[in-house]
Amino acid sequence: MQTYGNPSVTYDWYAGNSGTANRSGKFIAAHAAHAGLMMFWAGAFTLFELARYDSSVAMGNQNLICLPHLAQLGIGGIENGVITEPYGCTVIAVLHLIFSGVLGAGGILHSTRYDGDLGNYPAGSRPKKFDFEWDDPDKLTFILGHHLIFLGLANIQFVEWARIHGIWDSAQGVTRTVDYNLDLGMIWNHQADFLQITSLEDVMGGHAFLAFFLIIGGAFHIITKQFGEYTEFKGKGLLSAEAVLSYSLAGVGYCALVAAFWSSTNTTVYSTEFFGDVLQLKFDFAPYFVDTDASLATGAHTARAWLANVHFYLGFFFIQGHLWHALRAMGFDFRRVGKAFDNMENAKITNG
Repeated sequence: MQTYGNPSVTYDWYAGNSGTANRSGKFIAAHAAHAGLMMFWAGAFTLFELARYDSSVAMGNQNLICLPHLAQLGIGGIENGVITEPYGCTVIAVLHLIFSGVLGAGGILHSTRYDGDLGNYPAGSRPKKFDFEWDDPDKLTFILGHHLIFLGLANIQFVEWARIHGIWDSAQGVTRTVDYNLDLGMIWNHQADFLQITSLEDVMGGHAFLAFFLIIGGAFHIITKQFGEYTEFKGKGLLSAEAVLSYSLAGVGYCALVAAFWSSTNTTVYSTEFFGDVLQLKFDFAPYFVDTDASLATGAHTARAWLANVHFYLGFFFIQGHLWHALRAMGFDFRRVGKAFDNMENAKITNG
């Protein structure tokens, strides 16, 4: 983290990330705890939505978030866009709550019982393998490889769920099994027009390809090291905790913007039965998505409107965060901005 030349910087209690910047063990603890919080939210909010779900009102018009996604996965005994078997949704919610406790306990365990720096473990031990320094590209890509493999396995799980259990098909109005269409030409062409994709088989084909691509990439990053010397041409001196944070924010921001535009118009993956009618993009002080359903009450919004707008604005601010942290990682001192404005206020003009 940029310290502006001060070797003994202290942070306030709420700057939690500062405690993990140079301690790999605490970094893992924070990861586990954050995952537990997300799991807890998903489980608790699903139960909250089930408690207020009204089968007489279209799901997309009830300000729901979790239930539409579960329904799209064919969970809940969906008939005519209505949940008829809430038991399946309840099971998913409770499992998330259980796993959140496990992850939370893991975060506490790593934070209190295990060493805060994995580098303190003996050489050759398993914890030592996952110790890292922010300016060590070989160790960072080793850890990246494991992340890629887990993402690939998640894609396989999704594809197999659709193939064996089935997902909701809005065109047919039923939950049906979907076999993936692994057509590389189709996948390549959908890079540019994925917003208009209309085939669930094509959607699953794209995920099947991603699974293969991610797992192969993960294995590559785990077993290989960089070729030759780590020079400035390859980025030596640029890697830091803040630099990696800026890259992560850029990736999340990009995904959020893609999700915003995709969810606003696509009805193959985001069915109208669960998310409401497609949206219209308008421009005012900033771009925003508006509902096109004239039957909505004044001030009411569909789940699609909430989904698209929240993703769009979060994506926008993630990108701003990326720029902020990237500039700091490159050495820019933002205090100079304030000083520049102060100098402008005190500047004098002479005609001599």
